[in-house]
Amino acid sequence: MSEEYIRLYGIDSDQEEQRIALTSGRVPVAVYGLGKMGLPLAAVYAELTGNVTGVDIDSSVVDRINAGVSPVTGEPGLDDLIASLTAEGSLEAVDTPTVAAATAAVHVVIVPTTLTRDKHPDLTALEAAVESIGAGLSPGDQVIIESTVPPGTCGGFVKPLLERVSGLSPDQFGVAFCPERTSSGRALEDIRGAYPKVVGGVDDESTRVARLIYDELSNNDVITVSDATTAESVKVFEGLYRDVNIALANELAQIRDDLEIDVVEAIMVANTQPFCDIHLPGAGVGGHCIPYYPYFVFDRVKTSMPLCQTARETNDSMPQFLVSKLVERLAAHETAIEDATVVVLGLTYRPGVAEVRASPAIPLVETLQHLGARVFVVDPILDKATAPFPLTALEEVPVDDLDGAVLVTNHDEFATIDWTSYDSLVCIDGRDALPDSSAKHDVYVVGRGSK
Repeated sequence: MSEEYIRLYGIDSDQEEQRIALTSGRVPVAVYGLGKMGLPLAAVYAELTGNVTGVDIDSSVVDRINAGVSPVTGEPGLDDLIASLTAEGSLEAVDTPTVAAATAAVHVVIVPTTLTRDKHPDLTALEAAVESIGAGLSPGDQVIIESTVPPGTCGGFVKPLLERVSGLSPDQFGVAFCPERTSSGRALEDIRGAYPKVVGGVDDESTRVARLIYDELSNNDVITVSDATTAESVKVFEGLYRDVNIALANELAQIRDDLEIDVVEAIMVANTQPFCDIHLPGAGVGGHCIPYYPYFVFDRVKTSMPLCQTARETNDSMPQFLVSKLVERLAAHETAIEDATVVVLGLTYRPGVAEVRASPAIPLVETLQHLGARVFVVDPILDKATAPFPLTALEEVPVDDLDGAVLVTNHDEFATIDWTSYDSLVCIDGRDALPDSSAKHDVYVVGRGSK
């Protein structure tokens, strides 16, 4: 590293001098993982410091970024920002993590953390990134983990691994956890400060450095917590809350027919009381966050968590609930499911986001196929080559032969469907999004009942 560059951890210099060094590019930053969340984070760091190396093991991603093209779609403002930052030299990308690690003073890790087949945390990508950082770690460096991890990972896994690989003593470098609090489609806005930033280090100096950095990166408050494990818990607790709350709404939706009321109406009115905030029911919970985070906690505690485990089971049961309603209502029209032709609308876990990880549509389609139905899957934003099922364009679905439709994902493109052009259908609306259709259709809305 050039003599003009400085480090932040354990350095006897004025706080204001460190801030100036950070924002003037004298503190080189490396961001490991340039996916949907990592690339926007690298871009915001580059806006701040003018000196960021982005790291991704996919050379095609690296090549596109260095050409000024964002490989991440659906993020307002990101395309122009990447083009500008690369042109001015504030951001470059490499596919060799150790090269970036050797020159950086701040290392930010935002690689995917997923689950194994038996639902244990899979930290393989994190381990690889940390080992690469360790190979180039220098005294005074700060490592920041933004990937969501099981509580205790920074102190019990990251710090010891860095010590072992680098040969440094534990007081020579910092490790902090600073959870990403972003959503697809608004990543730049979120990173720049839509919500308070949370930071917690494995020691006081790690926390201080993390706070200094994020005070500059975010225009919102920065909340320091007791330690890295607390910060890690904050992130997964946010997901646990949403999972349990959605499970409550979904369980209420499943008793709708017994109560013979509009459960959604009841929820919305109940929420006018300031101490009530029930979410809305739906087809299920997908994505790389909420369905995974409970298992990050289950894996690290000895105490059973029956409430959170039941919430997971309830949310995972919603695709089967939609199928059961379709089977039931088709039977009322004297059509057996094994003789039915069904269109499933939406395969991604969220509208407008081309991501199918843990999408409730996947087990729904699989169940329909297992029951013998002829299934057409429509998703206008997915690439046919990478979709988990063959996709059919909506205009190619056989209108005359269709018996049922299930809306799983409320893509904007579905708002223009002319339902009057279809013969009598059984429609199961998993998102309360289908427009009022002609009386010839039998429409059942999750949580509301017949429409």
